[in-house]
Amino acid sequence: MGTPQSGAKVALRDQLLTARNARPLLERAEVARALAEHLLAAPEVRRAATVAAYVALGSEPGTAPLLSGLVAAGKRVVLPVLLPDRDLDWAVFTGDDDLVPARLGLLEPAGPRLGVEAVATADAVLVPGLAVSPDGARLGRGGGSYDRALARVPVGTFTCALLHDDEVGLAVPVDPHDRPVTAAASPSGLRRFRPTGG
Repeated sequence: MGTPQSGAKVALRDQLLTARNARPLLERAEVARALAEHLLAAPEVRRAATVAAYVALGSEPGTAPLLSGLVAAGKRVVLPVLLPDRDLDWAVFTGDDDLVPARLGLLEPAGPRLGVEAVATADAVLVPGLAVSPDGARLGRGGGSYDRALARVPVGTFTCALLHDDEVGLAVPVDPHDRPVTAAASPSGLRRFRPTGG
């Protein structure tokens, strides 16, 4: 049985997805370029040896320029591989030719699987989301995959959601299993959140 909290999440997700789907293609390209620029310049990403990232799909803020930039900068980039139980395994990304179609319309690296704990070895973790609150609470799509992955990431690791400007600083309903992020990247820049207790 759903809780009032989960109903609020569903309504907010619907609203945000509708707004994303209405964004023009030209704007989507600009957003992808700006996100890459901000993140590649961020000290947390510049000093990272390994970066966990993802391939954006559909109306998500684009990650193609970011992934190319990370590889060009000599970073070890690991991308998620969705498991049947919706948990995330990881594999190294070496370039677009390395990506293969997977379940649910995803693109995943073709290389060897590293295991679900591989995300814990990343120095920076870049995740999708639909919104982030002023204190870093992240609203995902509801599958729980990234909350499980973020639970494995050591405290103090840079974790950042990639969003549009109007998706940062929203009131996000929070459930006990939800994992906050330490930052949000949007076209206007990078916003870092102070860690909260708990």
